Amino acid sequence: MKIKDTAESWETLSTQRPFQGAKTAVDSDEVRMPDGSVARRDYQVHPGSVCVLALDEDGRVLVLSQYRHPVRRRLWELPAGLLDVPGENPLHGAQRELHEEAHVKAGDWRVLADFYASPGGSDEAIRIFLARDVSEAEGERYAETGSEEADMEVTWVPLAELVRGVLAGELGNPGLVTGVLALSAALAAGSGLDTLRPADAPWPARPYEA
Repeated sequence: MKIKDTAESWETLSTQRPFQGAKTAVDSDEVRMPDGSVARRDYQVHPGSVCVLALDEDGRVLVLSQYRHPVRRRLWELPAGLLDVPGENPLHGAQRELHEEAHVKAGDWRVLADFYASPGGSDEAIRIFLARDVSEAEGERYAETGSEEADMEVTWVPLAELVRGVLAGELGNPGLVTGVLALSAALAAGSGLDTLRPADAPWPARPYEA
């Protein structure tokens, strides 16, 4: 049996926006249920995100440690960022984030996985790219000030150690968990990473311009 997520939209009777932030918002919808009743659904409206799993020739993954205030923890993560430019090609956003957060560039890009961060309470869609043929970027390193990114630690970790940490419950960032396990599964499949979707593969959750 082949299963696949499908598009569907239940009747929305009204929408209010009780909160509008700098990058995200909160919408409150009145939605018609299948039995005819009406229920309120509150959720975060999000522009979407990209993550980059950069893999070197030694099988190591580039990760960074960043403080995340809502969960009061310092998490190990993949380089990532918001798609806050409407219609932006997600590959361009991923290349920018890899450069800004790690001063790294890559010669080969593939789509590793697409997922929703928390579909019961947010419309945030995330695309994870696999970046290979990596090297240090030219020019001056991007200097971040006044945010958590100014306190990041960046390092390279063997993929097997990250898989172990995920399964042991020691690593919990959703982009890292999804990316690491997806790459592990792709390698185990034996068909080669070149069979992954191309970097410009369609993304119905966040349509973009070429």
